[in-house]
Amino acid sequence: MLKIASSPIYCHPLPNGHKFPMEKYDLLPQQLLYEGTVTQENFFKPQPVSEEIILKTHDSSYFSKLKNLQLTPREQRKTGFPHSKELIEREITIMGGTLQAAKYAIQHGIAFNIAGGTHHAFSNRGEGFCLLNDIAISANQLLKLGLVKKVLVVDLDVHQGNGTAEIFQNNPFVFTFSMHCKNNYPLHKEVSDLDIELLDGIDDKSYLKLLTENLPQIIDKVEPDFIFYQCGVDVLKTDKLGKLGLTLNGCKERDRFVLNQAHQKSIPLMASMGGGYSEKIADIVDAHANTYRLAQEIYF
Repeated sequence: MLKIASSPIYCHPLPNGHKFPMEKYDLLPQQLLYEGTVTQENFFKPQPVSEEIILKTHDSSYFSKLKNLQLTPREQRKTGFPHSKELIEREITIMGGTLQAAKYAIQHGIAFNIAGGTHHAFSNRGEGFCLLNDIAISANQLLKLGLVKKVLVVDLDVHQGNGTAEIFQNNPFVFTFSMHCKNNYPLHKEVSDLDIELLDGIDDKSYLKLLTENLPQIIDKVEPDFIFYQCGVDVLKTDKLGKLGLTLNGCKERDRFVLNQAHQKSIPLMASMGGGYSEKIADIVDAHANTYRLAQEIYF
């Protein structure tokens, strides 16, 4: 059965004036339920991850400042969030959702977190709507527990997974692959194990050619026994922050290829949603929903 961590984000509205697009976290599960792609049985309520687990990935002084609301106004602006106790609690719960989903993926082949994909969180700071790094926290915990031996991070969000790259820069057990827009945030890119920089306006055909040429080779070389997939839909041509040129179908075919690679090679895959900032909320929800539709089609 496909298991999905429900997002805690929409349960407690953020402070007035917040501009982060929260609506999709409520609308996506509604759409999946309405169309019958999933039922309530597919969802599970994530539990907060422990501080001990967080500190396997994040610097203790940073996390102390974060949980005690001691980040400076400038540090808060870097994250994009006005900080509050409720915000930090939500973030810690999202981390738990990804870890729980990763364990479900080992059992069932694939699992999702409606939220997550917080790849701009570094070991010692937050950036770009990311306070803690769910993929890194979960990868480190799976490795610590001996549930996996080699992890592949496939990050296809339009923005480089700079925080993930920094966290795993000297870790031989995690291979980071980021395929992202060259002329986009972050201005300063970190060094992943493999970075593919895309030019503005790249179309479906050119994008998929790069992906299909590179991902199978990476899998063959790395031989991972687990994949974390950051499947942001800000690659769409309609995205306000993206700069790329993918159609809705091109984004769907991207996901189909990644999921098929994992399924055919029997590699458990856990997917976090990542970004999506199209003008029409329907475009964001439909693009994300396609990933779940494909999971049901391919795996179940």
